[in-house]
This record gives sequence, C-alpha cells and structure tokens, in this order.
Amino acid sequence: MTPLVLKFGGTSVASPERLRQAAAIVAAERARRPVAVVVSAMAGETDRLLGLARDLGGEIGEAETDVALASGEQTSAALTALALKEAGLAARSLLAWQLPIAVEGPPGGARITGVDPGPLRALIEAGVVPVVAGYQGIAEDGRLATLGRGGTDLTAAAVAAAIGGDCDIYTDVDGVYTTDPRIAPEARRVERISHDEMLELAAMGAKVLQSRSVEYAKARNVALRVRSSFLEPGASEGTTVVAAEGVAERRVVSGVAYARDQARLAVMGLPESGEGAAALFAALAEADVHVDMIVQARARAGGVNLEFSVERRDLDRALAAADALDLAGAEISHETDLAKVSVVGVGLRGRADIARTLYAVLGGEGIAVRMVATSEIKISALVEADLLEKAVRALHAAYKLEEA
Repeated sequence: MTPLVLKFGGTSVASPERLRQAAAIVAAERARRPVAVVVSAMAGETDRLLGLARDLGGEIGEAETDVALASGEQTSAALTALALKEAGLAARSLLAWQLPIAVEGPPGGARITGVDPGPLRALIEAGVVPVVAGYQGIAEDGRLATLGRGGTDLTAAAVAAAIGGDCDIYTDVDGVYTTDPRIAPEARRVERISHDEMLELAAMGAKVLQSRSVEYAKARNVALRVRSSFLEPGASEGTTVVAAEGVAERRVVSGVAYARDQARLAVMGLPESGEGAAALFAALAEADVHVDMIVQARARAGGVNLEFSVERRDLDRALAAADALDLAGAEISHETDLAKVSVVGVGLRGRADIARTLYAVLGGEGIAVRMVATSEIKISALVEADLLEKAVRALHAAYKLEEA
C-alpha cells in the first residue's frame, strides 16, 4: 500500500497529553498502511531557543544558532517515539544526519536537495515507525542547517516524496478554510483545493501550510492533506491538496487570504532603460528584503514610476538599500499601517468581473485601495491596516464563499 507520512506541528506535540493523542492517530493509520512521522518542536520552543541565542549575540542565519534551534525538533522526535512505544508500536527517532536529509543554502534558510529513503524503508519494512526530526538537514560541509519558519512542512513533503507516499499535515485546525474563521465566522472548510491555489493562499498569508512545502509537493506530485490532531481519529477528513485536475469543483474563487504589517514604497522618476530598477531590486535582494507586489507605470514627466510592497519589519532595510543607490534623481517615498487582502482561485484566469467586484465591494465599504497586483489566479490589494478585517468579511460575502 502507499505509505503515509504524518506531520505533527508544534501545538500537536506540546505536552504529554498531546503526544499521546498524536500517537493514537499514528496507531489508527498504522493499522491500515505503512507510516512514517515528521515532527516540529513543541509550541513556543523555537522562540525560546532563539531568545537564548540572541541573549548571547546569536541570530538567525548563524550556524551555531541553527544547532540550537534544531534541538527543539530533535527533542520532539524522541518524545514522540516514546509516546508511540507507550501505545504499543515499535518506533525510532531519526535525526537529519541519520537519513541523511541533504540541504544547500544559508543557515536559517536552507533548501532540501534530497532525502535518502533507504533508512526509512528499512525501518518501515521491519515494522518500525520512523519519527523524523523536521526543520533541518545536513549541508555539504557536514554542518546542520535549518529550513526557516514552517520548515517541518517542507521536511514532511520531502520525506513523502522520497518514499512515494502521501502526506497528512496535522495542526490545530481541521483543514483549509475559505478565510480565517476568527474574522468571518461563516467561513467554511474546503474539501479539495489545487496545489496552485494553496500555494497562493500560503504565500498571501494563510498560515495553514508553508508555501515552500506546497511548491515541493506540487513539483513531485505529492498529495497533501491538512487535518486536526485535536479531533478524534476519523472525525474530520480535513482538506486535500492535489493537482488541479484532481479538483472536480471549479470554483471561481477559493478563498480570501490576508497579511498584516505591510508597507508600500514608491520610487518616482526612474529611467526607462530599466537599469535603475535592476540596481534597486539587486540591492533589496542583497539586504534580504522580501518584495511582494510590484507595479510599474510610465511617469508623465518621463521615465517610470515603480511601487512595491514589503513587510513592515523589512522597511528600514529597504529604505537604506534604496537610499544608498544613485537613482538619477528619483524620488523615494513610503507608507506604513497597511495590510494586504488577496482573493485566490483558479477561476480568476481571464475574469475581469472578479476585479470589478473587488473594487466595487471595497469602494462601497469606504475602503481605499492603495495598490493592486495580480497573477493568473490571484488579486491582491493593499488597504489601511485598521480596515483589513472589514475588507476580508466584505470580499468573503461578495464572492459567496460561505455557500457549500
């Protein structure tokens, strides 16, 4: 049978009681098919370890900080194996070097390049449940490196791909919702969603899955399922994330995502040649600034105007990078206290009426749109931060997402 990888997030392994519940879920699945487990650090543990590292001058992106942070998942792997043994299952914890999980890239943001399935398959064939410490891998120089926030989702997708299995992501919610139920109580759980839609929702602020894990799963045709570890086994089927052709219902809009703490930068009067824009984005990349929405328009006085959004925490570095450049007299300005609201769905392709509805609804609610950017299956708008929740509720209602 197709093996199943079960990934448990921090809230799902946060205490002995939660570990026993996770073990019960594993036991129920193990009775039906071969399984492997991937675990995150206990809820709050990564922040605690990072705080200790920072007290001693450490920071994300440093090798020793990575070693400290990785210990959270290693502890969870051992405790989960103990919980499985208590439940009557043979289990063994595995650290990144024991597979190995090969990675490349900087500490705190490494990328998985391969997983050796041999040790996993050997244990599974011997009737032992492998419990893999997530969020980490081994670089070419032999040092441990972590994958960044949410990296255990990526580990789980990579392990599933390596053994040819499916992947269930267990968290504290029972699936992907049309929007955040805390903002719109009428939000409903989506039974099936495409990799592309889930990738956009994750990238636009939905916290259920890490975007790199969805991208990895799509590239390797791994079926993901989001489920809750806080429900009894079998109480909810969660949300399945599959290739687009596996989604029978073609919804025009699948969900409304959001991200708080955004900022907008405007660079007015850049040369039309593109050299200034290229230098600007090169400097932003060097400063490790994540740029999201980008809009360019011809300036009346000649040249081009360029606007883009960044996370508020990156604003100072973005401004410093821009100010350090010779941009031929271009004027730089910025705006804060913004948030991003995004409408996502495979049905958006070529549908001008979706944009019309977005503008009409937000305008009718008195919500000014500061900036808009689109892709084939997404429309994102920057709005005033204190109007974000109003915007989410209005768009969710306008696209009738509460209807089954």
